Amino acid sequence: QVQLIESGGGLVQAGGSLRLSCAASGRTFSSYTMGWFRQAPGREREFVATISWNGAITYYADSVKGRFTISRDNAKATVYLQMNSLKPEDTAVYYCAAKGTIFQTIRTRETEYDYWGQGTQVTVSS
Repeated sequence: QVQLIESGGGLVQAGGSLRLSCAASGRTFSSYTMGWFRQAPGREREFVATISWNGAITYYADSVKGRFTISRDNAKATVYLQMNSLKPEDTAVYYCAAKGTIFQTIRTRETEYDYWGQGTQVTVSS
């Protein structure tokens, strides 16, 4: 079992930055592919970014590519999402997710993930 706790959300003006953190506890963090997803009001949850277990592979949704950066620190059992040049359309609840794996892989579909955090609200004002 893995517990995930997100933090770092808040209210920011368009063009600003936020860094989300997701702290994991439980089983060996380094054996998990990690992902970030988001869900805006009235919309389905969507993929944002993913990172392989050692950080060598990352992948982003087109809507955030070049603005968001996913990273991880396995010693701290934490995955990060640095969000720059934020836009009002980035407003959503952001969730981190974990997928147990023995392979150097990334995952983009929410159905592929085993564990989820409770989410943290990000609001970008225009």
